[in-house]
Amino acid sequence: MTAPPAAIVTDIEGTTSPISFVHDVLFPYARARLPAFLAERGAEPEVAAALAEVQALAPGQAPRDALLGWMDADAKITPLKSLQGLIWAEGFASGALHGELYPDVAPALRRWRAAGVRLYVYSSGSVSAQKLLFGHTPDGDLTGLFSGFFDTRVGAKREAASYAAIAQALQLPASEILFLSDVAAELDAAAEAGLRVCQLVRPQDGTEAAGHHVAADFDAVSDALGLVSRAISSRKSGSF
Repeated sequence: MTAPPAAIVTDIEGTTSPISFVHDVLFPYARARLPAFLAERGAEPEVAAALAEVQALAPGQAPRDALLGWMDADAKITPLKSLQGLIWAEGFASGALHGELYPDVAPALRRWRAAGVRLYVYSSGSVSAQKLLFGHTPDGDLTGLFSGFFDTRVGAKREAASYAAIAQALQLPASEILFLSDVAAELDAAAEAGLRVCQLVRPQDGTEAAGHHVAADFDAVSDALGLVSRAISSRKSGSF
C-alpha cells in the first residue's frame, strides 16, 4: 500500500499552463516592454539590484543586450526571471495580461488542498511571476491554495540538490513529496533526490513520455494516487 503524498510540488509551463501561453503571450510581452521598462524604472532598488546581477553575469555587455539575448535563448537565469516578473506585474495590474491554466488544474488543486495535501510551486519563473499567474486566473485568485513557492534561487531545476533543498524546506521526507512536471530532466533530478514524480503528458503541448509515471491531466494524477477520496480515507493504494 502506498499512501498519497503529504505534499505536491508542481511545475507551471506545460504542467499547469499551456506552453503556448508562456511562449506566445508572456515572453513576447516582456521582450517588447523591456527597453522602456529599464528606461523608466532602472533606478528603482529592485530593478537596479537585478541589473547589477546581470552585469556580474555578463561583464562588458550592456545589460539590455544581455537580457534580450537571454530572452531569445529562453535562458533560466535568475535576474532575467526577476525582471520578467516585474514587467508581467505591470501587465497583470493593467489588465493587459491574464493567467491561463488548463481547465483541470484549479478544481484538482482545490480538491487536493481540501484533502489536506500541502501544495507548492517550483518554476524557473520568479516567485513574484508565479504568484501573478495564479493570482489572475479565470478561476480567481488561487495563491491561497499554496503553502509556498520556489524559483531558481533554490537551485536549477535539473539538479537533484535543488529538490533536496525543497524537501528540507518543507521539513518532509523526500518520499512524501510528489513532483509534477512535463520535463524529463527535471523529473530525473527530483527522482534522484528521492521525490516521487509524475510526468504530465498533455497532448496539446506535444510532450513525449520519458520513462516516468505519466498522466494526461491533474484528474489522472488524482485517480492514480487516490487523492479524490483522501479526505475520507488517508490511506489508499496508488500507482506512484
